[in-house]
Amino acid sequence: MILPRAVVNFGLLLVASLATLSWPRVSGAAALGQPPLAACDYTRDEAALAAAGWKTAFQDDFSGTLAQWTTWTGGAYNDELQHYQGANLHVAAGVLTIAARQENVNGATTPSDPTRRSFAWTSGRLETTQHFSAGATGTPTVRMAARLKLPAGYGLWPAFWSYGDPWPTQGEIDILEARGQLPFEYSTAYWYGRGSGVNQVENSAFTVQARTSLTDCWHVYEVIWARDTLTFLFDGHAVDVKSGGWIPSMYRKQQRVTVNLAVGGNFFTRLDPALIVPGALQVDWVRVHTR
Repeated sequence: MILPRAVVNFGLLLVASLATLSWPRVSGAAALGQPPLAACDYTRDEAALAAAGWKTAFQDDFSGTLAQWTTWTGGAYNDELQHYQGANLHVAAGVLTIAARQENVNGATTPSDPTRRSFAWTSGRLETTQHFSAGATGTPTVRMAARLKLPAGYGLWPAFWSYGDPWPTQGEIDILEARGQLPFEYSTAYWYGRGSGVNQVENSAFTVQARTSLTDCWHVYEVIWARDTLTFLFDGHAVDVKSGGWIPSMYRKQQRVTVNLAVGGNFFTRLDPALIVPGALQVDWVRVHTR
């Protein structure tokens, strides 16, 4: 799912672009100004959000059950190696842990192909039962956020994103995708197409390059979805603004929030399955606000 991409370094981060790519148009030069050093175990100011007019549409602090989520069971797409199952999801002490384990199981090949096959890895994936839409009545802007601690380990693919069915006619927003063997970076992207199974977006991927490992501390990853723009934030600072293209076509489309930990897949280049290691994605909370 990765396309040629630009690079951000901040602050942690310094902002830069690759000459071979077109930089996403930014609404206001200050949007990608250099922020102060990002703090380990960042905590978002919820009171400030409320004061700015953001209203809570969804929140899960993982202090109870997973009743607000649908658990994916079976294999997946993108040449991934894992079988998703509920047994790999564990909630304790206000944290959701999604564990990738090396174990042999049998299950459906994909949701659309019930043919049973063997898997050497298991992991977990959750999707909100609720759908969200920028442009829906009373919600012209949607803000999706999660506080995460990423897994470290070769071949692990944590993701926090949203999408609708049939893909990609409702759009997909990749708020965070990372590779476990590259703990100093993550990427953002979006996808859209007018026909089922046909993506028409090119060169949307963008990499945030950090100077400290994203696996050691809690960080908040966000996107603000508006009519013409997708603004991606890391610990409260805008690190990428995508505009134009197919973004206006996603307006008013229905998407559900997804968090998962894949194993292997086409997100990696020349992956050696023998080197993949177990690991876990930790989720402190997931929230959606509108205004």
